Amino acid sequence: MDEEKIRRILGHRMHSVALLKWALDLKTNWREAPPITLYVNGQLRMEGNLNAITNPMFEVGLVHCRALLEFLGLCDKNGSLSQIKKRRGSDVGIEYFRNANGPLKKVEPEIALSRYGGDRDEAEKALLAILHVTNKGLAHNTMDLIADPDGDRLIEIACRGVRSLMVSYFYTPLGLPEPDTKITSRPSSET
Repeated sequence: MDEEKIRRILGHRMHSVALLKWALDLKTNWREAPPITLYVNGQLRMEGNLNAITNPMFEVGLVHCRALLEFLGLCDKNGSLSQIKKRRGSDVGIEYFRNANGPLKKVEPEIALSRYGGDRDEAEKALLAILHVTNKGLAHNTMDLIADPDGDRLIEIACRGVRSLMVSYFYTPLGLPEPDTKITSRPSSET
């Protein structure tokens, strides 16, 4: 197993989750998606609305968020947050990494939920929303993506939770710095 390559992939996934949260935050500034223009090297390349960039960020971020949950050993079992019992042959999980104390442990669902400062049920709904939306909403045409009016808030909670879990149970035990996922943008004069 090429641990360095896997760490780079995990860092990329962490950045995609940060972009998902950034896109959610940006989207909340407008009731309707405002028009945008995209210039590359001073040349107009695209005109459309904000959804042209935020929708792909949502989809990619959701997939990477799910991949990190599964890397940590978490899954959806009959509508409850559960622990992956058996990995497929080519899967790589947290337990494949070691520190001085031995292999890292899969994150237990109760531990993951207890880390959230709010209501435990809300934390579980948030993490399950990621697993459910990526399974049903992105892979199939379904109404599940828009069924929950609280969906954006749950996904935002899950983004923060996944980052926190990765730092606490992967990066810190290995003595690794957390990937730099800071996204900077300029404040808008029109919101």
